[in-house]
Amino acid sequence: MRLASFNVLHGRSLVDGEVSTARLVEACTSLEADVLALQEIDRNQARSGGVDQTAAVAEGMGAAAWRFEPALVGEPGATWRAAAEEDDPASTEAGYGVGLVSRWPVRAWHVVRLRAAKVKAPVAVPGGRGRFILLPDEPRVALAAEVDAPNGPLLVATTHLSFVPGWNLVQLRRVTGALAAFGLPCVLLGDLNVPGSLPARTSGWRALAQVKTFPGAKPSLQIDHALGHGLLPVVGAVSAPELPLSDHRALVLDFL
Repeated sequence: MRLASFNVLHGRSLVDGEVSTARLVEACTSLEADVLALQEIDRNQARSGGVDQTAAVAEGMGAAAWRFEPALVGEPGATWRAAAEEDDPASTEAGYGVGLVSRWPVRAWHVVRLRAAKVKAPVAVPGGRGRFILLPDEPRVALAAEVDAPNGPLLVATTHLSFVPGWNLVQLRRVTGALAAFGLPCVLLGDLNVPGSLPARTSGWRALAQVKTFPGAKPSLQIDHALGHGLLPVVGAVSAPELPLSDHRALVLDFL
């Protein structure tokens, strides 16, 4: 069983600045994951060619099931609104958020919405050589799938938490509490914007991977995590491959 997580930076390469659907699909497919968690993924955005990127990755992987879940509806950095419970999951509106792609059947989907912090915080500029800009926070979302894994039902979830220190830990406790309530073994994957061992200590969940993932070219810290809850197979290997897009490395877990 292989699970993987990748913050794709809407498919943008820091080498040439281009967004290529073919390159995104090839990179994600190369991970050979049974379930792939995606963050910073676009649906029908002009900057990424008007493509539903999660759908494109799912087609490339030959997936049995997939879903994109927006945190924002509209254009990031321009006109947008927070995604809401009443939004149609099959909508074609432009959106930005997270996605899950599974080669196994999915029994049910679950969504946890997370409010934005009310303060601004410094954020590193991708490819900006240490430059930071002060940005307002955005709403976030967690997406979970109940999958028919080989060892039985498994809840696999993805999220991309706030960059505001402290608020991301509040969000993490909200997400892990909601996921634990389903009573299934669970793996939470994603860009938590929290370094090192802090996510495991804050949530009480087990850290399943310890490897540096950011920044992608020369990673110096881990902000992309895999947390486990309940009875799970043993993790046999962990890797963080560099791929030809994004400012993050992917996080890959092989379970025995």
